[in-house]
Amino acid sequence: MGGAGGSKIVVTTRKNSVASIMGNFPTHELKGLSHDDCLSLFVKCAFTDGQIKHYPNLVKLGDEIVKRCGGVPLAVRALGGFLFRKVDEHVWVSVRDNEIWKSKEDRILPVLKFSYDELPSYLKQCFAFCSLFPKDFEFNNRELIQFWLAHGLIQPSSQNQDLEDIGNEYITELCSISFFQDVQDCKFCVYFKMHDLVHDLAKSVAQFEQHTLDAIEKINSNEVQHVLLSGDDPEEVLTLLQKITKLRTILFRNGGATSLSFVTTCASKFKYMRYLDLSDSSFEVLPSSIGNMKHLRYLSLLRNKRIKKLPASICKLYHLQTLILAECSELEELPRDMGNLINLMFLSITTKQRALSGTENGLECLISLRSLLIYACNNLEFIFEGMQNLTALRTLVIVGCPSLVSLPTSVKHLPALENLVFGDCERLNLMDGDGDSEDDIQGSSSRLCTFIIGALPQLEALPQWLVQGPTTSNLHCLGINGCHNFKGLPESLENLTSLQELRIGDCPQLSTLTEGMHRLTTLKVLSIDDCPELSKRCMPKIGEDWHRIAHVPEINIDGESIKWTTNN
Repeated sequence: MGGAGGSKIVVTTRKNSVASIMGNFPTHELKGLSHDDCLSLFVKCAFTDGQIKHYPNLVKLGDEIVKRCGGVPLAVRALGGFLFRKVDEHVWVSVRDNEIWKSKEDRILPVLKFSYDELPSYLKQCFAFCSLFPKDFEFNNRELIQFWLAHGLIQPSSQNQDLEDIGNEYITELCSISFFQDVQDCKFCVYFKMHDLVHDLAKSVAQFEQHTLDAIEKINSNEVQHVLLSGDDPEEVLTLLQKITKLRTILFRNGGATSLSFVTTCASKFKYMRYLDLSDSSFEVLPSSIGNMKHLRYLSLLRNKRIKKLPASICKLYHLQTLILAECSELEELPRDMGNLINLMFLSITTKQRALSGTENGLECLISLRSLLIYACNNLEFIFEGMQNLTALRTLVIVGCPSLVSLPTSVKHLPALENLVFGDCERLNLMDGDGDSEDDIQGSSSRLCTFIIGALPQLEALPQWLVQGPTTSNLHCLGINGCHNFKGLPESLENLTSLQELRIGDCPQLSTLTEGMHRLTTLKVLSIDDCPELSKRCMPKIGEDWHRIAHVPEINIDGESIKWTTNN
């Protein structure tokens, strides 16, 4: 409808019949990769560096396997990932001689099905559940792990294994055989997608009853467990859902204005619900009947701009693992007994409260909490002092809280803390209550890997506990951005013996690096943006600070990559 005169339409398809029907011009058939390109791709997927020369027989078998792939890169990558780290020749021979190659018409689906069949049972379940999301859906590791957890798909093999770590291992395994692709690692989240053929495979192997928006009118089975709906007209499907009693999951494809009556029906009817995503809903009060959903593991009210109150009964959801309240800008306060949610692992909050917790059974009692996001709390001035009780907390993010003046001293003593982010908190002074005593510094977290601060105009220097004491041994990433009064990096920065990334942006008063920068031998990435004086001093050859950073492999200054070798 929006095409101007002279526009062209390109139709892509895997079927010649579709191409012949749609085309006004001769079909252009894309050929497969050349054998050499396929073999190069296969070797990258199947072998580690330096492994090829030790296993010449495997390389020869790989060459024969590649010939059978017909130049299809997805098949090459899937099999290469499957054979990665497998050095038993019998395994490679079984792939080469497998019956999947008997299909002359399609080389992709049989290969993908073979890769699926070889997965361990726990991964098969996790993969199949991905079919509940629409094609071209952009997954991220945190949300997918929460989804898997809600359905009991992640099980530790020993007591000491963390469920989130296991979930990330599952994702890595599925990426290695190309069941996930277009992977982007953005520090706290890894984003990825499923190829549409892989999605078709997931749907075909799913061993549970599910329906999508397109088939919702055909639901006639009480065995349906998972539904994917449009957020535009949930009321129209409510009567159809009434006859289903075993519903476990409701997903909304486009978000939508979910009404109070819809939520009330869900809460009273679907006793076995585990995953309820009510993002972009528009009711003012969550019904108290939500407390009846005893099996609920995941509840999201993300971006509900009208909700003002949560019922006390929400604290009876003892099995709840994920609660998303971010961008609920009218939410007046959290329920008093949040501490009853003893299995809660992921919590995000937007509230109008002036102080968080302060009750005997509040947030400080969430002993299972792994991730806490406090976002856009405009009135928030104080955070509970008992934060040191959150012994499982690994990620703490506080962003968009302009009234927040200081943090409880217990923040730096969280024993499991790995990721710490502060941003857009104009009154926050990280130096308040920093403590100069040796005991205070030595008591800081030793597991902190990532520390990012942004848009903190009060910040003039880094806290002492960050660059001294146990914290220094494990910090990998340090980011400072939009701190207009930040004046200098401390000399003790050289204590960060594991630092791999240092990113500095929009800190105009920062004019020089520390003398000991050359001692940061583990530093791999240095990025400097919008720091005029500092950028000049770090220019290759002519900059006064260049000798301090010349050893860093990747240097980016104001968006330009600095290419430099000692031979230059």
